[in-house]
Amino acid sequence: MFDIHTLHLNNPATSNALDLKRIFVLRNIVLVTVSTIIILTHYALSLKLPLTHLMIVIVLLIIVNILTFIRLIHHPQVSAAEFFFQLSMDVLFLTLLLYYTGGSTNPFVSLYLLPLVIVAVTLPQVYAWLMAALSVSCYTLLMFFYIPLPHINSGRFTNMDLHTFGMWFGFLIGVCLIVFVVAKMANSLRERDRTLAQAREKSLRDEHLVALGTLATGAAHELGTPLATMAIISKDMVHDNTDSPALIEKIKLLRAQIDRCKDTLAILSDRAGQAKAESGCSYAIDQYLDDVLTQWRLMRPMAGVKFHWDGNQPAPQIVADNSLRQAFINILNNAADASINTVEVEGHWDPEQLVFEVRDRGTGFNPVTRENAGIPFYTTKTDGHGLGLYLVQAIVHRFGGHVKLLNREGGGACTRIELPLSRLLAIPA
Repeated sequence: MFDIHTLHLNNPATSNALDLKRIFVLRNIVLVTVSTIIILTHYALSLKLPLTHLMIVIVLLIIVNILTFIRLIHHPQVSAAEFFFQLSMDVLFLTLLLYYTGGSTNPFVSLYLLPLVIVAVTLPQVYAWLMAALSVSCYTLLMFFYIPLPHINSGRFTNMDLHTFGMWFGFLIGVCLIVFVVAKMANSLRERDRTLAQAREKSLRDEHLVALGTLATGAAHELGTPLATMAIISKDMVHDNTDSPALIEKIKLLRAQIDRCKDTLAILSDRAGQAKAESGCSYAIDQYLDDVLTQWRLMRPMAGVKFHWDGNQPAPQIVADNSLRQAFINILNNAADASINTVEVEGHWDPEQLVFEVRDRGTGFNPVTRENAGIPFYTTKTDGHGLGLYLVQAIVHRFGGHVKLLNREGGGACTRIELPLSRLLAIPA
């Protein structure tokens, strides 16, 4: 059995296949309904209809529907022209049924509108005009060429009563079919539009990341020389100030920060564009978080921090991804910049996900900041560039996770990163 619902909605051919599956279901409903109406009309109301001809038309429609089912199993791609052809056959079969049952005087003639509505909703406009021309042509022919319905032989009903009831019942069927089929097709189109919008947004985000990667590589190349010069000068300053231990300690701290910058630039130059397992090793989650925190404290030695890790033990092994490490460090830097108090860090994991939270006692997030956070070059800092949180979101989304910005009770902010553990686990050799 096939399942067209699993097809990608952003592909028009697969979207048409999903619509054709609904047409297949619709035909089955119509076949049962029409057969029931013909039998009731012929025997219960004593209207002598040309049953042989009507049954031939119904059998032909059943054969077409079976062939459509087989076709969808083996080729789950349907072009717009083929979908239009399928609906055109429905119009022709409806015309044959109406020809043997009163033509344009049959109250079910309004069903011509259903294929037209389906085409107008799902296919380009040119097909809608073609379907309109076909429907109007068939309707016009039925005004002059048809087999009239016989007069009713029952004294309880007149032909006018039967016609009025038929109009009401035909309208009811049309409404139900439109709600069942057309509404679902419209939902599929809206879902496809959302998928395309998300794809365009992702493409734009990827373009930004490529541009930032190029900029980072260029910056790494340009900053290498001045950092090397600063390292040499700081080393000479140590030799020139041996009589001042306090100054030497400050120079050593400055030298450590210079070395840290050089290491970061080396990573940008050597590892740009590499895949997830760029570091080639794995860590337990708690060990990995310890390493992230240690690396950050080397960068921000003056910042106070409290941390707590909690989760199943022994902790799962994950790939030591440098881009994710940088995302955590960016969040820690934002918290340290926002608050002069101690930054609180909590990491916890279960078999499903890893959650990393950073809390501060700064001013928190106002509505404007929360709405624009993550947009490239949007920043509330006087010396910020508006790229930190944008890169964090891009990295986290690459791992299938989410970034949540929350306000704390009593003031301050909480940045929460949720990551599916399945995307982080190290693959056994």
